[in-house]
Amino acid sequence: MTDKILISPSILSADFAALGQAVRDIDAAGADMIHIDVMDGHYVPNLTIGPGVVKALRPHTKKPFDVHLMISPTEILVPMFIDAGADYITVHPDAGPHLHRTLQSIRAAGVKAGIVLNPGAPVEQVDPVIDLCDQIMIMSVNPGYGGQSFIPSQLEKIADVRARIDAHVAAGGQEILLQVDGGVNPVTSQDCIAAGATSLVAGSAVFKGAGTYAENIAALRRNPAAKAA
Repeated sequence: MTDKILISPSILSADFAALGQAVRDIDAAGADMIHIDVMDGHYVPNLTIGPGVVKALRPHTKKPFDVHLMISPTEILVPMFIDAGADYITVHPDAGPHLHRTLQSIRAAGVKAGIVLNPGAPVEQVDPVIDLCDQIMIMSVNPGYGGQSFIPSQLEKIADVRARIDAHVAAGGQEILLQVDGGVNPVTSQDCIAAGATSLVAGSAVFKGAGTYAENIAALRRNPAAKAA
């Protein structure tokens, strides 16, 4: 388990008229990854970014693109996001018929693969594909919109997945990022870290207050043990 908490600001909360500048700004402010929420108006009730936008943003940073696909079916569009420059692609187990094959195809292209557990999804969905995951994301809100409130019951799920990852690594498996997305702010981030998260997605908590992105990112990353000391 990494000691550093990775911060992946979601550009869903950025000014869409100036996305390139927003990406450059959060890069300079200390973001570890750039989180890109892709919604199709079908799997979730919202419509956002396509592969063309991802490709257009790629020259604006060298930081990894952390692409969260909230689309169904997933398989047919995965190659487009790989070609557009994604470094991580995270998919929902119920968004396509062949999860195992989808994860295999992502990794075969040299891109890191992950799965997402929605608030109502059982943690056991992790088990059959954990060997193909570079990242597991816990949704702490229902997917589809930014600005929602954190669902506290997901802390238990974070801890449960943390135990599964640790057991997997102890048995010789690959390291896996444990990411949390939804309602993450300087307070809930500390609960997520304490439960075992190693990567945090935040939108409004990062993009509030022009010129304060670095401070906002630092507040999310703050180690609760260090704070107590």
